[in-house]
Amino acid sequence: MSIGQPAGEGGVRVHPWVTLTLVGVLLGLHGVLWAQGPVDVDMLVRWGAKAGPLVLEAGQVWRLLTANLLHRDVLHLVLNVTVLVAAGSALERVCRRGDYVAFLVTVALATMSSSLAWSGAVSVGASGLVYGCLGALLVLGRRHRALFRVRWLSGESALPTVLVFLWMGWTSVGVDNAGHLGGLVAGGLAGAFLEPRDVASRRGVLRPLVGVMAAVLLAALVVTERSGWRVERDDGFGISVALPEGWRGEVDGQGRRTFSNGLPGLGRATFSAEAIEAGEPMDGLAQARRYQEETLPLDAPGPEGRTLSVQGPSSTQVGGRMAQRLRARLEGPDEGRHLIAYFVPRGEWVYRLVFTWPAQWAAYQDVVGRMVAELRFDEPSVLREARGRALLLPGAPGPRRELGAVLRRLGAPRYAITPLSESVSQSPSHVGGRVELARALLEAGRVEEGCHAADEAQVYGPSDTGALEAGVRCELARGALPRALARLEEARRVDPQDARLRAAEAVLRTMMETVPPEPPLVMPPAGAPGVSPRP
Repeated sequence: MSIGQPAGEGGVRVHPWVTLTLVGVLLGLHGVLWAQGPVDVDMLVRWGAKAGPLVLEAGQVWRLLTANLLHRDVLHLVLNVTVLVAAGSALERVCRRGDYVAFLVTVALATMSSSLAWSGAVSVGASGLVYGCLGALLVLGRRHRALFRVRWLSGESALPTVLVFLWMGWTSVGVDNAGHLGGLVAGGLAGAFLEPRDVASRRGVLRPLVGVMAAVLLAALVVTERSGWRVERDDGFGISVALPEGWRGEVDGQGRRTFSNGLPGLGRATFSAEAIEAGEPMDGLAQARRYQEETLPLDAPGPEGRTLSVQGPSSTQVGGRMAQRLRARLEGPDEGRHLIAYFVPRGEWVYRLVFTWPAQWAAYQDVVGRMVAELRFDEPSVLREARGRALLLPGAPGPRRELGAVLRRLGAPRYAITPLSESVSQSPSHVGGRVELARALLEAGRVEEGCHAADEAQVYGPSDTGALEAGVRCELARGALPRALARLEEARRVDPQDARLRAAEAVLRTMMETVPPEPPLVMPPAGAPGVSPRP
């Protein structure tokens, strides 16, 4: 406590009440946290740790101050408190208390702003305040050596202590060195303007307030600079989505593209995209219901956690395309998590887009809303490559046929008709090209032309299951279920081991059993009033 006792004060002892009060707050706050259970990352985030995503995306800039009051364990707390009592008391005895309080606020903001500029990871501790006090004493002691009776805190004599502390930080794991440097620099700059009590009393309160405003401006600049968004594109999926700058991709071994804000537990928000091959043009409803049954079982644990409530599926639009939407409330820390999943059909593919975010912070709903609003569907790499081969080999039927097939599978059958027609003209005997043309025409709504193309495909390939299947699709497009079933049975006789045809036959038989037969139309006798059959 006697370190830094100012000289020439006529024996008047200045007690460091601000420093002692701050130390009491640090000890008491850690005691409260310890009494509630293990002081883990989730608890620190809950009580105000510096978590970049929550500062930048949820607008919780107050964490730049509160994070200085929290500590991860007892050793962390004891080390900071020990040095803070010595260095802080010395500085408080020299300066006015108001100047000292403004100094602490300035250093606290500068510490966590520097940490935020370097990384969005969770960070806590009064280390920045400790380094700030040491930096201020180093400069102030150099300017006013006569004030300090202990040479350890005068000018360059404090430099070895500061260097030792910095070296310990850089050689340790899990240390916020950016925050340490920010606190040290802020303290040194403040020390260049701090004055002893007798000198400062003649200069008013403007100077310390300028320091606080400078720290506020620094925090605002860092938050503004780090709050940007970027566009993430995936050529394989053919989608692009806007993400907060701090979100990063994560490894996923199941064929999904996954991004998160980087927080490990409480406060974690995620986005994942997956393309599911359905094999047939769909509206996404079947995939939405399947996801609800398998991933979001009500009141039961699932892959995303225990599901508390589910809403949907409901129709909506994503990226200009019709989609199905599911909303769910999941069990999790504090108030749980929200989940929203979109199922966007694109030809024979269904894109599953899943967003999760903590229910405790409603601001994340706006973040997710912007991501959904700015999501776009681009040209996937498979289509771009097929178009390039077709342009390089304009006279070859294979590249034209491949281009048409890709266009049809991606839900653009109208654009697929032209290259498929050209491939059929160049290679009339290729059954696969005729089957693709028939499917493209039928999916584009040109039923009679599609049926004609299906018949021609069967002429060139009477035992080809693809050609027979095209005939089935023709009859289904005409609404002739019995004839479709007959053609499907013919295809099954050609290839009885085809599981897909067997499943299609079962579905078709079920449809015929559930659709009531049309009543016969009885013509009235001549001269009788008209009779209409019952619906």
